[in-house]
Amino acid sequence: MERVLSYKKLWKLLIDRELNKVELQRITGISSATITKLAKCQTVNTRAIIQICNALDCDVADIMEMAESNSVKTIVPNERV
Repeated sequence: MERVLSYKKLWKLLIDRELNKVELQRITGISSATITKLAKCQTVNTRAIIQICNALDCDVADIMEMAESNSVKTIVPNERV
């Protein structure tokens, strides 16, 4: 079974902190295209991951993990970018 990166932990963290995608974009300075890639569990630049971790004061393992490709269903805060 193929394994892929899942950003489900990021979306859960944002919900726990009462933040949405627009606020994540604002506090990190990353583009809306990058937010869309994260929502679709696509590959993003390492710099974007670093910016997110710095802005949220967390570790990489707090926002992403490896998961089976068929089990990745994203939980995304409702706000559109």
